[in-house]
Amino acid sequence: MAFPITPPSLGQAFRERPFNFVVLTNDSYENLAKVTKTLQDEIAKNPGIVSLDVDLRLNKPEISLEVDRERAADLGIPVDVIARAVETAMGGRSVTQYKREGEKYDVVVQTEAKNRNTPLDVEKIFVRGRADTMVPLSALVKMKEVVVPRELNHFAQRRSVTFTANLAPNYSLGQSLAFMKEVTGRVLKTGYSTDVNGNSREFVQSSGSLTGVFVLALVFIFLVLAAQFESFVDPFVILLSVPLSMVGALLALQWTGSTLNVYSQIGLITLVGLITKHGILIVEFANQLRMTGMSAIDAVHQSATLRLRPILMTTGAMVLGAIPLAMATGAGSESRQQIGWVIVGGMSLGTLLTIFVVPTMYSLFARKGTPGPIQTVFEEDTVSAKTA
Repeated sequence: MAFPITPPSLGQAFRERPFNFVVLTNDSYENLAKVTKTLQDEIAKNPGIVSLDVDLRLNKPEISLEVDRERAADLGIPVDVIARAVETAMGGRSVTQYKREGEKYDVVVQTEAKNRNTPLDVEKIFVRGRADTMVPLSALVKMKEVVVPRELNHFAQRRSVTFTANLAPNYSLGQSLAFMKEVTGRVLKTGYSTDVNGNSREFVQSSGSLTGVFVLALVFIFLVLAAQFESFVDPFVILLSVPLSMVGALLALQWTGSTLNVYSQIGLITLVGLITKHGILIVEFANQLRMTGMSAIDAVHQSATLRLRPILMTTGAMVLGAIPLAMATGAGSESRQQIGWVIVGGMSLGTLLTIFVVPTMYSLFARKGTPGPIQTVFEEDTVSAKTA
């Protein structure tokens, strides 16, 4: 069996493949092999999982030598002598070392390659018996071909079989793991469990970690804004721009055929800090205008009008700066494209919606009375606001 393997990213083994699914049990390997065959048939129905391979094979051919102990004892040949003779002739054994020009070299005893190619070559080995007589091994052993497991693997101290595969284009690792969860839920009986390994384990762990990081990012930004504005309402109004930008990011991923993976999730976390800047500009200036005696609606209307140009300028700079990432080509471009499209889509649609939604929400949830000072209201800002 041969499989084409694309060299993975840095830090990964050359033979590492993205799909790495493990089935564990305390049942016998024979029963595990039957379950493996059933799962292989189910996976073969999914065109998204290609070049499937398993590490449980119970059909490896092997030559078994059975020593006739009674005959060997009659000829005065210990069993360990027979075993050592086969080991030395077929596998080779280091017997001594010699020095030459300050270097040590191992002396390995082994039969020539042409004399150890077939099972019949084993019978041509001679061992020393009583009175220094040379006895052929064919007179002492019975040779037969048997079938044995290639290897018996364990995972988490349990018997296991590992399924590895490549993924078809436009079929994500998350989809493949969800498919395996559904299949194993139908096929596996009591006493069997599943796990992931390799890239699949990294994907699952990273996905869970990034979800926590995303929540922590929102909480951290909320607390910082609450301390800055001395209010819990203003940060809430500002953070309303986050879900608006997420819509644009997800639409950009869908239109470009991308997926919600580790890289796009990193882009979403970055987008949280970028998009909240728009709400900060509007809400902060609106609070400053209200300190001059304006009503909440007039203040937010004037704030949105005066802050529109800097908002569009910063958005344009961010979007244009992210376009090279979104249009990247070459090695590793898949990761850069995900982050780029998240920023382009999220900032574009998020900005468009923010300039309408944030002022509306501010007028609904604005604090009654005059807000507390956030920073010194510069005279030129007040004069320009009155003039406008």
